[in-house]
Amino acid sequence: MATFPEYIAQNEERDGVRFSWNVWPSSRLEATRMVVPVAALFTPLKERTDLPPIQYEPVLCSRATCRAVLNPLCQVDYRAKLWACNFCYQRNQFPPSYAGISEVNQPAELLPLFSTIEYVVQRGPQMPLVFLYVVDTCMEDEDLQALKESLQMSLSLLPPTALVGLITFGRMVQVHELGCEGISKSYVFRGTKDLNAKQLQEMLGLTKPSAAQGRGPQAAPQQSFNRFLQPVQKIDMNLTDLLGSYHCAHWASPCPSPWVLLVFFYPQCTFPNTGARIMTFIGGPATQGPGMVVGDELKTPIRSWHDIEKDNAKFMKKATKHYESLANRASSNGHIIDIYACALDQTGLLEMKCCTNYTGGYMVMADSFNTSLFKQTFQRVFTKDVQGSFKMAFAATLEVKTSREIKVSGAIGPCVSLNAKGPCVSENEIGTGGTCQWKVCGLDPSTTLALYFEVVNQHNAPIPQGGRGAIQFVTQYQHSSGQRRIRVTTTARNWADAQTQIQSIAASFDQEAAAILMARLAVYRAETEEGPDVLRWLDRQLIRLVGEHTCRVSATIDLNRKRLIIVHTCDTHLDDLTQALIMIQPVLYAYSFNGPPEPVLLDSSSILPDRILLMDTFFQILIYHGETVAQWRKAGYQDMPEYENFKHLLQAPVDDAQELLHTRFPMPRYIDTEHGGSQARFLLSKVNPSQTHNNMYTWGQESGAPILTDDVSLQVFMDHLKKLAVSSAA
Repeated sequence: MATFPEYIAQNEERDGVRFSWNVWPSSRLEATRMVVPVAALFTPLKERTDLPPIQYEPVLCSRATCRAVLNPLCQVDYRAKLWACNFCYQRNQFPPSYAGISEVNQPAELLPLFSTIEYVVQRGPQMPLVFLYVVDTCMEDEDLQALKESLQMSLSLLPPTALVGLITFGRMVQVHELGCEGISKSYVFRGTKDLNAKQLQEMLGLTKPSAAQGRGPQAAPQQSFNRFLQPVQKIDMNLTDLLGSYHCAHWASPCPSPWVLLVFFYPQCTFPNTGARIMTFIGGPATQGPGMVVGDELKTPIRSWHDIEKDNAKFMKKATKHYESLANRASSNGHIIDIYACALDQTGLLEMKCCTNYTGGYMVMADSFNTSLFKQTFQRVFTKDVQGSFKMAFAATLEVKTSREIKVSGAIGPCVSLNAKGPCVSENEIGTGGTCQWKVCGLDPSTTLALYFEVVNQHNAPIPQGGRGAIQFVTQYQHSSGQRRIRVTTTARNWADAQTQIQSIAASFDQEAAAILMARLAVYRAETEEGPDVLRWLDRQLIRLVGEHTCRVSATIDLNRKRLIIVHTCDTHLDDLTQALIMIQPVLYAYSFNGPPEPVLLDSSSILPDRILLMDTFFQILIYHGETVAQWRKAGYQDMPEYENFKHLLQAPVDDAQELLHTRFPMPRYIDTEHGGSQARFLLSKVNPSQTHNNMYTWGQESGAPILTDDVSLQVFMDHLKKLAVSSAA
C-alpha cells in the first residue's frame, strides 16, 4: 500500500490535483474544526506524454441539472448497456456507438488509468490563432530597436496560418491595415478620447451591412479580416518593414489606456468567441485619457506606496475602474492580455493588473527591452511541446461537479465567474464564488487554480463506511492547433468520522498544498482588507491548526507569512505548487570542498566563509561567495593549474544556475555577489536570522553570518506558537 506522500505525488502526476486533506471529515461540523478548508490546487493542462486525445466526444449524464461526464467511478451494467452517474445516481443509456462494450472491451473513459482524459470536439470549424501586437512607441531608440527585433523574432515562431494585427500608440493610437500593398495605411485615434463600442466599430468599418445591401452577413467580418488581421505567411515581410520604419516618438507622452478598448472589438467583430492573445509592450506610464496614472508634467512624481496607503493617489481609483471594465470585457470575449512593461520608472501596473489577472495573461517587468530577462522570457512564450504545438490554450471554461455531501465555495486564480448556479454551489463564498463555472481565457501547463469546498453533510446523517466523495473538473478550451478540446478529471477521496478516525485525517494532511491554498486565500483577502488584519488572521489560523492537530506544521506558512503576502500580491496565480513554494520559501544549496552540492537550511547559519551558496527565489537566481572564497577568487587562484579543483568549485554553481535560467518561465534575474557585496542584501533579506546583532555571543564563531535585523528568528517564533497553541487549546 502506498504511503500518503506517494499517493499525493501519484495523483498530482496523473491528474494535476493536490488536496489540502486527502481523507475528508464526514460532517460539516467536523470540517469547520479542521481550520484549513477542504480545498484543491488544480492544474487543468498538466503536461502528460501518455495522454493522447480521444477522437470522439464525451458521454454525459442525461439529468439536466447534472450533465456529469462518464468516468471510471460510475457503475456500469454491461448487459443492459446502462451506466449510473456517480454524482446524481441517474441511470443512463449508452449511445449506439457503445454497443460493443463489455467487461473485457471497455472504452478508455472507464479505465482507472484514465481518471484524466481529453476529448477532441469534432463538430464546428477549427479556429485560427490570433496574435495582436500593441506597441508603445514612446521610448529610447535603443529600447525601441531591441523591441522591434524581439517582435520580428516572434513572427518567425508563429505558424504560417496564424492571424496577426498591429496597433501602435503614443499621443495618438494607430490601428494598422495590413492588407494594403505598397502603402502604409492606418486609422488614427486621439489618446485622450474614450470611445464607446459602437463608435469604434463604425470608425473601423466593423459593423455588419444591412440586409438591403444584399451581400450577406459575412461580408463585414471577412472584409475586416482582410484589412486588419492577416496570416503571417502573407504579410511577414510587410509587417517586418512596417515595424522597422517606426522611430522613437520623443515628443509624445505614452497613453496605453485606449489600446485595450480598441483591441476587444478588433478580434471580437472579425472572429467572435475566438481566443486571441493581445501582447502589449509598455515603455512608460499613461499620462492621458481615462487610464492615466500620472500627469504630463515631470515635476509631478508618480504615486508612491505611501500615497496609496493614505488614499492620496489622485488618478488611481478612476484608472483602476477603467482597466477593470476593460478587463471584464476582454475576459467575456475570451481574449488574453499580456503586459510587458520595461522601464526604470513605474508604469502603472498596479492599476492594470486586473487585465492580466482576469484573462490569464503574463505580466513581465524589466528595466529595458534590451535585457536578456525580457528577450528570453518573451521568446519562451512561444515554446512548443513534443507535437509541435504552442504550450498555450485559449478561451477556456472550467466547470466543477461534486458529490451531494460537498459543494464548491469558489475559486481563486486567473478566472472570472460565469454565474452558473447549480446543486453543487455553496452559499458560503470563498474567492470568486456563487458559481460552478469559470471563464479562463488563457491556460498553459503551469496555470493552477485554487478551488475551495464546503462539506455540507450534517453531523446526524453519517456516511456509510467506505463511502467516497467525488469531484469532477471539466475544462473546455481552444487548443493551439485550433481544435476545441474537453479535458475531464474525476477524482475521489475517502470520508472519515473525525471522532474515531482523526489520526487518519491528520495523516492525510498535505502541508505544502495547504500552505499555498492559505496563501492564495490570504492574498485574496489582502485585496480588500488591511495588511495587518490579514496577518493577524493568518496567525490565528496557524495557532488554531497547531492547537487542533498533532500533525507537523512546516515553516513554509509561519515565519514567512509576511513574505507570503508580499510575494503573492504581485503574482497572477499562474504558478503551480512547486513554483509557489519556492516563491514563499526560497531554496538554498551549498558548494564546498567537503563534498557534493547539498541543500541547506535557509538560515544565516548556512552562510560560511568557505562556502558558495546558490539561492533560488523563483524570480532571482543568486550565487553568493563566502568571505574566504571571495578572497581566493580575487587572488586569481582559479587560474593557477595547481588549484584546478577551486576552478571547478567556482564553476559548479554557475552551471546549475544556467540550467535553471534555461528552463524557468519567466526568466529570473541572475545575480553574482560575494561577502560584503551590495547585492548580498538579496540573500540576507531571505534567510532566517538565527544570529543577529541582538545575540552577539555567536559573533566570531563558525556558526554563520549575523543579520542586522529586528525580526525574530524561526526558533523564537515557534516557541511562541507552541505556547499560544497550548494555551488556546487549554
